Amino acid sequence: MAKGHAQSERLIVQSGTLCSPDFRGTVFDASSAARPKLFIVSDIRLLCDGLTLALSQQSAVNVLGFADLSIAPVRLAEAGPDVLLLDIGSSGALAVCRRIHQSLPAVRIVAIAVAEVEQDVIACAEAGICGFVTRQGTAQDVVAAVQSAARGESVCSPRVTAFLLNGIAALSSKGSAMPDVPTLTGRESEIASLVSEGLSNKEIARTLRIRNATVKNHVHSILGKLHVRRRGEAAAQLRKIRFHPQASSASTR
Repeated sequence: MAKGHAQSERLIVQSGTLCSPDFRGTVFDASSAARPKLFIVSDIRLLCDGLTLALSQQSAVNVLGFADLSIAPVRLAEAGPDVLLLDIGSSGALAVCRRIHQSLPAVRIVAIAVAEVEQDVIACAEAGICGFVTRQGTAQDVVAAVQSAARGESVCSPRVTAFLLNGIAALSSKGSAMPDVPTLTGRESEIASLVSEGLSNKEIARTLRIRNATVKNHVHSILGKLHVRRRGEAAAQLRKIRFHPQASSASTR
């Protein structure tokens, strides 16, 4: 068994990659310190492979490796990236973004596959994302966004820029006034908090150990109380307001 383990380790070293069971990703040998060091995070392995292949051919960036959304900030810190390229289309990506931004504030985060929808763009900015590449973006767009992020700048499409400016203007016009605070039940408050973190109904059901149908009913009620139609709109509002749960009516299901 010891001989087999040693052979396995040699193969890993010879292949130029480092993998471990609790680090669901791949780290490559970083040889250039002059270029921005980039790490890719997505739950789609094919996307990681494709981006790695395309960006490794670009002389302007240095691809360190990739991992799925389960990567822990401490593991990401070990890789030592300047910029994180995050697939925002993956379920739960915003929650992961907030966790990484809080743990590693020096790492600049660039989002790819960004939908040009105002509420989604604002939610990304609030989560700590500094660069945006839309779903129609090219490899060159990614490189430009990564280089700008490494310099402390931001690159985004005119439409995304307009959304961000609209968001700033809206905050300025509201001043310090708080939005209307909805009265949520105890269970609705729990679910609302998870919705604001970007979790799907199935993920919320698993977290709270309740039925998916129950989550769906509560989310529908929350949307109604917030007077919105989309989860993205609800998440944006929920991050700005306080909840006033009614303990007497909290669901126990």
